[in-house]
Amino acid sequence: MTSKITSPLTPAKIIEHLNRYIIGQDKAKRAVAIALRNRIRRRALPPEIAHEVMPKNILMVGPTGVGKTEIARRLATLSNAPFVKVEATKFTEIGYVGRDVENIIRDLAEFAVSMVRKRLIEEVQTPARERAEERLLDALLPRPEKKFSMPDFMRAFTGGKDSDSDLDSDDAKSEQESKIQTEENKKTREKFRKMLRDGKLDNRDVEIEVNDNMTALPIFGSPGMDVMGINITEMIGGIMPKKTKKRHMKIKEAMRLLQQEEAEKLIDTDAMAKEALDMAQEDGIVFLDEIDKVVVKGGSSHGPDVSREGVQRDLLPIVEGSVVQTRYGPVKTDHILFIAAGAFSGVKPSDLIPELQGRFPIRVELEPLSWENLQQILTEPENSLIRQYEALISTEGTELVFTKEATEEIAKLAHKMNSEMEDIGARRLHTMMEQLLEEISFSVSDMDVEKIEITPEMVKEKLSRLVENRDIRRYLL
Repeated sequence: MTSKITSPLTPAKIIEHLNRYIIGQDKAKRAVAIALRNRIRRRALPPEIAHEVMPKNILMVGPTGVGKTEIARRLATLSNAPFVKVEATKFTEIGYVGRDVENIIRDLAEFAVSMVRKRLIEEVQTPARERAEERLLDALLPRPEKKFSMPDFMRAFTGGKDSDSDLDSDDAKSEQESKIQTEENKKTREKFRKMLRDGKLDNRDVEIEVNDNMTALPIFGSPGMDVMGINITEMIGGIMPKKTKKRHMKIKEAMRLLQQEEAEKLIDTDAMAKEALDMAQEDGIVFLDEIDKVVVKGGSSHGPDVSREGVQRDLLPIVEGSVVQTRYGPVKTDHILFIAAGAFSGVKPSDLIPELQGRFPIRVELEPLSWENLQQILTEPENSLIRQYEALISTEGTELVFTKEATEEIAKLAHKMNSEMEDIGARRLHTMMEQLLEEISFSVSDMDVEKIEITPEMVKEKLSRLVENRDIRRYLL
């Protein structure tokens, strides 16, 4: 019987979260929200059905700078899923110079391992700190060497009862002194432990022994040799004895370093790798950017275009579902969610090879940004562009304020540039804001002013000339 889902990540909640960072593009948000919710629904199904339910991969079509990458990135952050963004242009058909497409899945596995390792290290911080404390106290207060007493069978050589009595008396005295010394050392150690925890020893120098990590030895060769190279390095590391080196540093820094070392020791690497591989297989998201750059116009494949179509053929088994060997073990790609994106200005999605088209059943078109969208991007998202500049200038003791009319003027000029030149979407705003605030950013450090207000007149004065001059704007805007 299928259990009811209790996850709070409903499609409406997912879109609500995405709206905090991305303006517009409701169709794309709706598509990714449904895809994420279906992944949650799949987990509630019986295993025999869940195995058959494949993710519905998404193809986003739209100009650059309209939010394609940001939608996928925020989706991965919200679901706490392993995420990699790759450009399709970095890969070439097997046999050509370039990266092998299987490296996409290896990168995803590495990201998943990094996520799991970070969580596990946070979980063992308390016992790791206790172990680090002991190592630091050993460095500050070396433990006294044990004195070995004369064994009983050796006393026969001393010859006589009186002699034995003298030895027993000496041993008893020595044992009593040892107990007193041990108690004093224990009290001193506890006193130092309290000072260490209170931070009173932070600036004191100490000499500690730390691991001397061996440099990895990469092996270059045919596709797949990078995995072999890593494994060989690990084998060599296992055979060779662990090397340590002595370092002088402040106690505060030594504590951080030793705690990190001890935390790594407390992690079960096999369990970590297994959990990470499961996470990559079940929750992984791969964003394939610039997919249109490996599409052959009109479907022809002659001359240099052969390798482009070859990349599509190499991507096909990974997107369809296959097994990729990584340094941590095999990864099945059946349930990884693939989101592909491209401008498709010179080609069409139908120019993709038919098999790959079939693996991206959901297609959404992202709309070019209007000037109203650009103004919203400037002002509404959390940590928007204007909030970033206001925060930067505030560090100089000056308040930077943008009027509503000023943000409208910036948005209108940016929209005009996008419509008359190459449409680069919201990225145009970065260039225009830098041009607008260049003088303020340079001179505010030497100014004694509490507040600077950005008005539409100031925006026109700084940017209108650049927008109108066709020769200058090619290089500056």
